[in-house]
Amino acid sequence: MNVFEAIKAAVPMREAAEHYGLRVLPNGMACCPFHEDHHPSLKLNEDYFFCFGCGAHGDVIDFTAKLWGLSAQEAVEKLRGDFEIETGQTPIPFPTSPEVAPNLERLCIRVLKEYLRLLRIWRLRYAPVTLGCDPDDRFVESLQMEPVISFFLDSLIAGDSVLRERVLQVFRKDGTIYELRDYVERKREEEARHYQEEKIA
Repeated sequence: MNVFEAIKAAVPMREAAEHYGLRVLPNGMACCPFHEDHHPSLKLNEDYFFCFGCGAHGDVIDFTAKLWGLSAQEAVEKLRGDFEIETGQTPIPFPTSPEVAPNLERLCIRVLKEYLRLLRIWRLRYAPVTLGCDPDDRFVESLQMEPVISFFLDSLIAGDSVLRERVLQVFRKDGTIYELRDYVERKREEEARHYQEEKIA
């Protein structure tokens, strides 16, 4: 058994996806990180993945390589290190500087931009109109979160590779970026309905 076969046998596809931040439903479906996916279209089986939306497919090595922008050999070494797998073979040289997952980074930038835009709308639309009144929760959220989201977004756009990787770790952990994406999408829909109701009224 060569190192590629050993890695594929040792790391289930779903386990790798969850380890790298995807939120997988009980039926094995998840939102695809390789295209703008708002409804789970990525199927994760025991030893391969397939996206019904963009057609991305392959095994756990292909998935890791595509997610992190690595070669197949680099993906093998990343999986071997992340899952502490002993294959009995000498590791190939692997980059020591933090790698940035291009697809995940693009997703984070897009979601953070959308959230920041929403926060700025809330700050203007729901600002208190009189002294002493209880502020709207959306206004409070905009004041609390706008500086934080601006920092994260600026770090991803203009930061060095180390800073970008640290930010990505924040959003990759426990599928945080996917939860934020769903939250922003839900709030945008609520805002659109509210705007339409105001126009009708």
